[in-house]
Amino acid sequence: MRRALMSLCAVLAATAVAATGCAGGDGDRRTPREPGSRPEKLTWQQELRVSDAEQRLTKLCMKRHGFTYWEDRRLTLEESRPVRYVQDDVAWARAHGYGSRIDAENQKVRESNPIGTYRQSLTPSRRAAFDLALDGGDDVRTLTARLPNGRGEIRKRLGGCTEEAERKLYGDPAEWFRTSKIATGLSALYGDDLMKDRRLTTTLRAWSHCMEKAGHPYTDPQAAREAVRVNTSRLGGARADEAFAVEREIAVADATCAREASLRAVASARETYYEDRLRDRFGKDLDTYRSLAQQAFDRAVRIVPERD
Repeated sequence: MRRALMSLCAVLAATAVAATGCAGGDGDRRTPREPGSRPEKLTWQQELRVSDAEQRLTKLCMKRHGFTYWEDRRLTLEESRPVRYVQDDVAWARAHGYGSRIDAENQKVRESNPIGTYRQSLTPSRRAAFDLALDGGDDVRTLTARLPNGRGEIRKRLGGCTEEAERKLYGDPAEWFRTSKIATGLSALYGDDLMKDRRLTTTLRAWSHCMEKAGHPYTDPQAAREAVRVNTSRLGGARADEAFAVEREIAVADATCAREASLRAVASARETYYEDRLRDRFGKDLDTYRSLAQQAFDRAVRIVPERD
């Protein structure tokens, strides 16, 4: 189903199915930080605005090089909401289920990517110039980030307008890349403990009991979403409306029960607890990652408006 199930979610993914950032808050405003306090995580709305700003900066850079570059802002802010492990927005679930129809529309657009179509329309020499402008040449630097579990590293080549956009947002693309891989990889170190955490498992049982009373006997949110996926596949395109009605029904029950069980609050608190136990090793990197993200958001608000 769509848009990666995130953080606690990523943990649940590592030990169960798939995901990252479970209980991110809503809203686009941050409370000013007290001196010496830890930087906060961005909300998904703020992350989306940073992504939109990166696209805008890339577009402007490519225009200077004489090329067209398309920004992807098709989805409204509401449609862009990520479906994470804890989805407790009942109104959104009633309208969109788990977002399968939004995903399907996205897939159609990806298959007819205007940037790819435009690139293919160029002559071979112009196409090479387009690639050089966007990503740089053979001499671009390679960024490296070691995974927090010590089992290897991730590399990324960065140059051209892509590098320019990242530099204007984050200041130091290499430090952003390095710390982002640490921050998003920490869940691999505490996933097993989190999955066995008594407070979390107790809350998940409460969620499951609520779902059973609603006629949907699933052990956790991922099981509910997998059942929806299987049902949609079984019914096929000819019964798509029937499948979507079932999806919405289960999604509404999921969100309602998440609220009743306070699943978001518990998941977020327990994830923070296990993350904090790693701060002696990764606290500085984690704070740097969040500070760079907040810096990028502060710059993004001067570059692009929030989506409608």
